[in-house]
Amino acid sequence: MKHTEQIIGAIDVGTTKIVTVIGKINDSGKLEILSLAKADSKGVKRGVVQNIEETVASIRKTVEEAELKAGVKLKEVFVGIAGQHIKSMKIGSHLHRDSLDEEITREDLQRLEDDVRKVPLDIGESIIHVIPQSYVVDNESGIKNPVGMLGRRIEGNFHLVIANMAMAKNLEKCVNRVGLKVKYLMLEPIASAEAVLTEEEKEAGVALVDIGGGTTDIAVYHDFVIAHTAVIPFGGNIVTEDIKKGCAILQRQAEQLKVQFGSTFGELADPDKVVSISGIAGREPREISFRNLAYIIQFRMEEIIDKVYYEVERSGVADRLSAGFVFTGGGALIRHLPQFVKFRTGMDVRIGFPSEHLAASTPAEYNHPIYSTAIGLLLKGYEYLRNHNENITMGTLSSAQVIEQENVEEKPKPEPTVNIKDGKKKPSLLDTVRRTFSELFEEDDTKM
Repeated sequence: MKHTEQIIGAIDVGTTKIVTVIGKINDSGKLEILSLAKADSKGVKRGVVQNIEETVASIRKTVEEAELKAGVKLKEVFVGIAGQHIKSMKIGSHLHRDSLDEEITREDLQRLEDDVRKVPLDIGESIIHVIPQSYVVDNESGIKNPVGMLGRRIEGNFHLVIANMAMAKNLEKCVNRVGLKVKYLMLEPIASAEAVLTEEEKEAGVALVDIGGGTTDIAVYHDFVIAHTAVIPFGGNIVTEDIKKGCAILQRQAEQLKVQFGSTFGELADPDKVVSISGIAGREPREISFRNLAYIIQFRMEEIIDKVYYEVERSGVADRLSAGFVFTGGGALIRHLPQFVKFRTGMDVRIGFPSEHLAASTPAEYNHPIYSTAIGLLLKGYEYLRNHNENITMGTLSSAQVIEQENVEEKPKPEPTVNIKDGKKKPSLLDTVRRTFSELFEEDDTKM
């Protein structure tokens, strides 16, 4: 296989799914996905490994499938980390240089970074990212890269990402048990941002929000610099749980309702439409109105969006985010979310797909918000290798293994268990007006 030494792999260990992806950068500088495998995640809750054996089994399933599809054997992988234990902080450091005639070097900047790594932390915590934000050289502020400049005093402002090391070690242990080494552990919203944000958005100022199953991850950018990161310890699963309790139905039925018929705006939901849910163990079907479903979702999404906006305000650049919000992840696909967030915050919103850096030949099913983190991990992985002048060498699978993979058939998807029924109630003038506004919002959705 051509350029085998440049093929790398990444694993996104999420609360609802685990994804292994293998890819390479093609001659045009675009990411070519060689294989992608997904499995249900049963041992992770809110981004934290809680059952080692179940998590290992899910990771192994995706790794083996991805390796067979790509025809390579992984040795090292880039892995994403999130969870409620993640926190961030800003810190500054400075150093005095002996000579004014000598240029500032990368070694000087590394000394600043090494110094901030000595900051006192709580027991069991460790720094996983030190992200430079800006520098000051002899009172000249706002400098992005002072290498080559002259100056006696250098000050650096850094953004630190801190994790609980026990949680990180458990994640690494799961990957090691599959026979892989973790090349680098990366904060997931930074990876997602790499996959879906444009350079113009990073310059203008933007908040990337990845709504996963167990967490909602945030990365705020301004003037190409990460100004803030945060992890909110709940996501799409808590919305599903609310639907399950509020409608007295099963978990899988609640998830299907959310995905197929859910909306974040109760007032825009059609009051004359209902969903018929199969009864449990032969019981009578249960009917749920679109409007009641939408209100259940809206109440929880209000809480999530308010917490997101609180973190954006903590970044210190909330009033300078000209590009507004970019939402990605599975939870970003709930109907009317962009309109709801714009109504709630007054900021522009779009849904982010990981198509920015993908090769034109990439299968359409990979260009989906649920894969933003996994694809972003590959992109950041290549950036890491370039910065460290490294390559990862992988062996090629035997032809027998490749043939075996080609003969694998996909299991048929289960039939839907819900149906739409139109109510017989004659619409009032107010209902007609509401439907008119709903249609306008739907038109906006198709243009995004």
